[in-house]
Amino acid sequence: MEKQLNNNKALVVFSGGQDSTTCLFWAMERYSDVEVVTFNYGQRHALEIDIAKQVANEQGIKHHILDLSLLSQLSPNALTHHNVAITHDNNVPNTFVPARNLLFMSFAAALAYQIEAKHIITGVCETDFSGYPDCRDNFIKSLNVTINLSMDVNFEIHTPLMWLDKKETWALADALGKLDYVRNKTLTCYEGIPADGCGECPSCKLRNKGLNDYLNEKEVLS
Repeated sequence: MEKQLNNNKALVVFSGGQDSTTCLFWAMERYSDVEVVTFNYGQRHALEIDIAKQVANEQGIKHHILDLSLLSQLSPNALTHHNVAITHDNNVPNTFVPARNLLFMSFAAALAYQIEAKHIITGVCETDFSGYPDCRDNFIKSLNVTINLSMDVNFEIHTPLMWLDKKETWALADALGKLDYVRNKTLTCYEGIPADGCGECPSCKLRNKGLNDYLNEKEVLS
């Protein structure tokens, strides 16, 4: 007999960054019961986990933290090692962690199975995916099928940002009434600086350009 999942319950894969925080608010608008899961995989800045804890606490959301430190052993790169400079060669940046989203989504599904959450939300995006192959729509769709077959359940994986660029992601945060919160409370910077960040790393440049484009467009329309 197939395990019964709660159609009003969602689990958000949550890093405390702009995208996953926007997804959290998106989920809170749609589901009566929302929990988040953060992965400790030896990421470049442990502050990321502290930020995720803070946001979850402020929003009154149950927060799961799972240990995936094995990833830093399997994939030593700029996102898991402080002494590796961030570069972007051969179309894939060295902040790409092989199998990260594959493992994240698999473990998120295992947790969703335990808490009986039908919906799993992740902030991956193909429009601004920075060359990461595990952020593509076809990967997520295929993984959704595989996970459902592996557990004999019917999870629904949602990717609210899949076809949005960063300007449109800021627009979504604003539509949810959370633009200032997302701007000031999240950590996206590769150098570990919250809010608007260092302004120089690839993540900050993408985030800040999107924000400026959105604010400028909003000003013109007003």
